[in-house]
Amino acid sequence: MTTDQEISMSVTETGATVWLTGLPSAGKTTIAYELAGRLRGEGHRVEVLDGDEIREFLSAGLGFSREDRHTNVQRIGFVAGLLAANGVKVLVPVIAPYADSRDAVRKRHQQEGTTYLEVHVATPVEVCSERDVKGLYAKQAAGEISGLTGVDDPYEAPESPDLRIESHQQTVQESAAALHALLTERGLA
Repeated sequence: MTTDQEISMSVTETGATVWLTGLPSAGKTTIAYELAGRLRGEGHRVEVLDGDEIREFLSAGLGFSREDRHTNVQRIGFVAGLLAANGVKVLVPVIAPYADSRDAVRKRHQQEGTTYLEVHVATPVEVCSERDVKGLYAKQAAGEISGLTGVDDPYEAPESPDLRIESHQQTVQESAAALHALLTERGLA
């Protein structure tokens, strides 16, 4: 007779954190959900840690100072690491504007022996401001908000990400396929 423990051990899956960083309206979340659907269709366990949802539930009360942004990224990185260590592919479409914050998450994953991939959704600010999915660029231009990443607050683009996606030069499906190819190459899909 097969025990529950034997069954659960036979379906072990390698988890990973895939962090999609880029400017607001770069296409991070859209690509993440497209890839999540494909991975789920292949039978993978997948979670998307959407930055807006995390701010509402896990990081409520944090502002947008450098310190608060760092705290937000570390919280998300911690949750992503826990899920990834338990066999989940965790897609994290979160700006994470500071390289040192992203590096701290990567180092924690490395210490835990958990895969971490950094994907730069490298969409120019001009394209992002045209897309303006949440109306942030319009509000910043009207003086209603300040501290918009990539406009009047810094964004430190990754120098050597695992993958750079030029979302403004390809479809969402092509972007997700490029990311899927990276996961396949790394033995994760």
